[in-house]
Amino acid sequence: MKLIFATNNEHKVDEIQAAVGDVFQIMTLKDANIDIDIPEPHDTIKENASEKSTTIHRLTHMNCFGEDTGLEVDALKGEPGVKSARYAGEEKSFDKNIEKLLSNLEQSDNRFAKFRTVISLIWNDNEYLFEGICNGVITRERKGFGGFGYDSVFIPNGSTKTFAEMTMSEKNQYSHRKKAADKLILFLQQMEKTELKRQA
Repeated sequence: MKLIFATNNEHKVDEIQAAVGDVFQIMTLKDANIDIDIPEPHDTIKENASEKSTTIHRLTHMNCFGEDTGLEVDALKGEPGVKSARYAGEEKSFDKNIEKLLSNLEQSDNRFAKFRTVISLIWNDNEYLFEGICNGVITRERKGFGGFGYDSVFIPNGSTKTFAEMTMSEKNQYSHRKKAADKLILFLQQMEKTELKRQA
């Protein structure tokens, strides 16, 4: 089973493929010969995920999915949220994003935060949504060299390591993206069973 993942972010592709294993094969936009940067113009993570999947579906008429993720920090009233990738500017520099985040939290003892992922799947011309949330805290300094985005300053509840200090398998024990992907996999397995019964 193949699905187009509406992203140019190779880190996200690696994480989703690791999460789904051999259940289905992820096709990147590059694999599908699609060379576009899909806009994220909306005010919610859900709407941006939908924008990505519907854009690629219009171009290919194939089953596909889009994903959007945001870091929501309690002390910053949910920021950076939907603006997580562009928190410090349109150039999408996560070094600058982290600097801005730590600066804005410098005087705060409330470090509670959550990662929220929404996956929008277009399957047989219908849209289905799957959400994953990981609660945790923001550190006062960067720790670790793995991962991407805000991983070096986020410790998930139940761990003493930041995401950037974890292996992929360790991260998947907590990951918001893995939780959303698990719901996606369960749905696809159910759809496959239904199709097989229909053909029997």
